[in-house]
Amino acid sequence: MSTTKEAVGFIGVGLMGQGMARNLVDKGFPLTVMGHRNRKPVEELVAAGAREAKTPRELAAQSTIIFLCVTGSAQVEEVVNGPDGIIAGAKPGTVVVDCSTSDPGSTVRIAAELEAKGLHLADAPLGGTPAQAALGQLSAMIGASPEVFARIKPACEAWAQKVVHLGPVGDGHKMKLLNNFLSMGYAAIYAEALTLAQKIGITPQTFDSVIRGSRMDCGFYQTFMQYVLERDRNAHKFTLVNALKDVRYLESVANAAGVPNPVGNAVKNSFASAVAAGKGEDYVPMISDFIAERSGVSLGKTG
Repeated sequence: MSTTKEAVGFIGVGLMGQGMARNLVDKGFPLTVMGHRNRKPVEELVAAGAREAKTPRELAAQSTIIFLCVTGSAQVEEVVNGPDGIIAGAKPGTVVVDCSTSDPGSTVRIAAELEAKGLHLADAPLGGTPAQAALGQLSAMIGASPEVFARIKPACEAWAQKVVHLGPVGDGHKMKLLNNFLSMGYAAIYAEALTLAQKIGITPQTFDSVIRGSRMDCGFYQTFMQYVLERDRNAHKFTLVNALKDVRYLESVANAAGVPNPVGNAVKNSFASAVAAGKGEDYVPMISDFIAERSGVSLGKTG
């Protein structure tokens, strides 16, 4: 293990975080992870060479760079500021890297709180899937000072094949929300188009035979249709409730900027309807089934 690598802490070893953390330990970073209700990822990481901490405070005391991969801003604020949180245990100069999809306004506020205590924040939200996380093939869009970016870049490159420094703290989360507006917008459009197609006699298979390989094809389309055509629940493991959170954050950003967001509101309403119907823990491509069912059609395999 290289003594030149900074000690890394990782909080949030879920769908994305487990693969990211595994790449860090496999590539020689001293790694501490925090315990989780789901013990399996933690135990696998400990078996691979990581240490386990019971609280954010304990983890912070052993780390100089701390990655957070949690649900959103509320969870980030709790982990940072809680009575047993990161601030209570971190050494001066420690960098907290928020890889969650968070509200940029909250991100900037937390950064100011940390700086006042001699600590630093970078926002580094992710592009990619859990499968890409396991392979170290994610992308990271980073908001940080140049000095902080230079420190965290080697650790980010352990799990990302594309690392982009966008600008100051907050810019990463702003760009991530724009990115997710595009992807969740496509999800809502695909679902509606497939529903209409089925209703008028165009099957998902026929629809795909035209779109695949055309200018409208893309990686997101392919994972979305992997579920529609093959019923592969694991094709894109991102829950509808998290998608709704992200488009709500986008709405907040648009409101603060005074920019009309009518398409974003339509996308939000599609996801909000699915979540209200109890589908929140379904994955994003499954919104196609919800939209189809509302129109009395099914997109499942026809044999």
